[in-house]
Amino acid sequence: MTSPENAGTSPETTGSTPEKPRRRRMTGVGRVLVIVYAILAVGAFGRSLVQIIERFDKAPLAFTLSALSAVVYIVATLALVFAGSKIWYRVAWVTISFEMAGVLVIGTLSVIRPELFPEATVWSFYGMGYVFVPLVLPFLGMWWLVKHPPLDDGARSTDVAGTVAR
Repeated sequence: MTSPENAGTSPETTGSTPEKPRRRRMTGVGRVLVIVYAILAVGAFGRSLVQIIERFDKAPLAFTLSALSAVVYIVATLALVFAGSKIWYRVAWVTISFEMAGVLVIGTLSVIRPELFPEATVWSFYGMGYVFVPLVLPFLGMWWLVKHPPLDDGARSTDVAGTVAR
């Protein structure tokens, strides 16, 4: 509906640009994915902090890898939230790819060379201590990224928090 003062005018004649419709990027699976990444970030951070403070000398490699996984989950969570921008989309791909490699390499090493890991890491035995969520999560993350590429530079979207992202 147009007001009388704008009747017969278009965005081209008024000099204003039309607002592009907002599109929520994170609904359903995307939102659940971010929540699971956030939970793993908190869990891995807490686990590694306790392990490092209490008994770092017993398994420095395992506990350092737990801390590394915490950092990966924190960055991946942020990257998925802001994956509407091309930079964060790339960051999401890098962190989730690194996560997948970490789960597969550490998981395999913990099975064939368990002496390397006298105490478990988040990725030991393919994330068995976390009900194998660390094994499944990067595949779901990559699937979501493929299905939700970044929007064009001029397009607008809303992220999980409901804020407008460009």
